[in-house]
Amino acid sequence: MTSIRSALALPLAAACLALATPPAPAAGTTAVSAEEARLDRAAPQEILRLSGFASLAPEFADALADADSFAAAGRTVARYGAGLWRRAVDRAQGRGEAGGVLSRDDDRPLYWSRLALTRELRSWRPGFTITEEARARLLDRLERSSRGQDSIRYPAGKGVKRILLTGFDPFTLDRDTRISNPSGATALALDGTWLRTSDGSLARVETAVFPVRWQDFADGTVERTLRPHLPEVDLFTTVSQGRPGRFDIERTNGAWRGGFPDNENLSRTETVPVADPAAQPQWTSTTLPYKAITAASTGRFPVYDNTSVTELPAGAGTPVVRPGGPTPGSTARAGGGGNYLSNEIAYRATLLRDRLGLTRLPGGHVHTPVLEFGPGNTDPATGTVTDAEFVRNRLDIIAQVRAILAVAAGSR
Repeated sequence: MTSIRSALALPLAAACLALATPPAPAAGTTAVSAEEARLDRAAPQEILRLSGFASLAPEFADALADADSFAAAGRTVARYGAGLWRRAVDRAQGRGEAGGVLSRDDDRPLYWSRLALTRELRSWRPGFTITEEARARLLDRLERSSRGQDSIRYPAGKGVKRILLTGFDPFTLDRDTRISNPSGATALALDGTWLRTSDGSLARVETAVFPVRWQDFADGTVERTLRPHLPEVDLFTTVSQGRPGRFDIERTNGAWRGGFPDNENLSRTETVPVADPAAQPQWTSTTLPYKAITAASTGRFPVYDNTSVTELPAGAGTPVVRPGGPTPGSTARAGGGGNYLSNEIAYRATLLRDRLGLTRLPGGHVHTPVLEFGPGNTDPATGTVTDAEFVRNRLDIIAQVRAILAVAAGSR
């Protein structure tokens, strides 16, 4: 997820303000979301067709039509949500049929299929009475299960390290609906896998994916997912897409939302809303072994220890960039990773770490390079949804994140 630094924010913000208008809902249904309204554009439909995921939504609609009670609908939603996550993970890891010609490492079939399912659920008219609150509970169950948030499981016993990694959905889709997010692709590629760390120990990786939506974060989706697992892991890292051509280990995270539009085309400019705001710090810090990570040879992209933040100095009203980190008593305006949801997930995860008393647990945020299409395929209006350079870049980013995890987990 981009850091949304000033040089990048204005053109992206302008593009995101070209808002999509969702169609009016039929009587008795819930309006489609801004994300769902993008589904009928050419690129999402092509991605679903080329991956073999296009049939999932019609199948889900038929299964919902057969549900004769809220409980039955809940079972259907849970089955399809978990099935979508498992199908996307299996496809990314080479299990089963590819289902189409789109490369297996692609995260976009999961994203667009989830939206196709949630759109069906919003428009579903059951043969029994259902409140909007009950429909919202079903939507939440579908979101959590299709993101791997409720299927994180580690093996019991000693002798194995446990790593938790999170990724994100694609975003800035009004600029280009072909966009893929390498952090989400990494989550699919690594979920449930084993790796050998730099100290020779064996580690199990579990993953989950999060939405690019301000409200979900305010509702506590990060804390709800991570809280049960942080006490049992040996390392965690949130991952998102950052700047072109480089990885960044973000040293400091700030308690500020900068207002860049999310995938629902909504903006939030405020202090990051958390429980117990009276005890909320302005800054949290990484405990990842950034020196070991940046010194190691992990792949073709350079890896930087990013210490810069933007702050309001104590007693001042004008933001100042601090290359070396925040000064005492300052108020956050951007962490090393900016002031978008990438910074916020890092802030929330590390704040949760500290509030749970796990201050020695290695954890923080990794920004990946921007995933770029190949030369000649940069125009959203005329370009294809994939190309050889695009796939190579994504595979290289995934491999380098895995190598970074091996270094980080072996450096304790």
